[in-house]
Amino acid sequence: MKIQLLTYPDMTLLDMVGPLQVWSLWPGAEVELVWKSTDPVPTDCGLPVVPTRSFADASETTDILFTGGGLEGTTRAMADPAVIEFMQSRGETAQWVTSVCTGALILGSAGLLQGYRATTHWMALDALSNFGAEPIKERWVIDRNRATGGGVTAGIDFGLALMAEVAGEDIAKAVQLGLEYAPQPPFDCGTPEKASPEVVAAVGKLFEGA
Repeated sequence: MKIQLLTYPDMTLLDMVGPLQVWSLWPGAEVELVWKSTDPVPTDCGLPVVPTRSFADASETTDILFTGGGLEGTTRAMADPAVIEFMQSRGETAQWVTSVCTGALILGSAGLLQGYRATTHWMALDALSNFGAEPIKERWVIDRNRATGGGVTAGIDFGLALMAEVAGEDIAKAVQLGLEYAPQPPFDCGTPEKASPEVVAAVGKLFEGA
């Protein structure tokens, strides 16, 4: 199982690390963290990531093509011709084209979601229609060979769901148990429907202009 993960400046680290931690337990997985160079890439939480391959020497084909999201870093990536060219070239032949959070907007910018059902972070969901995708408000969405996850923490759920789709539920369940993934959040406000209007407004202000 060859997996290529786009790694770009100011991306949200957990978008990538969630599914990566799941997929790293895939028997025989070969993972490439890909960017323009192999210099350390800063993320939006301050922890840098070191790409293992540059665009120039990354494998020409992959089973899973993935990108996470972010805020300003994602906006820059969406407008970067080198990023779009790479995603288009790998997306044409990848068995699975995938994303978490606003990474779906990068897929959309590369023309990889046209005519597909997809999801992303709740604050960006409506923007998917700008790229010819059908926005679906779910934790994850699998439509043919496109798999997209919701915001940030949905990456673990998304990663397990795709693993079950490709390798079967038994493997995915074993990985879930191995990771002891049994979430018990301290608050039941992880979606705008469950959060108070005040909390929703506060989140809107936090990301205003980002």
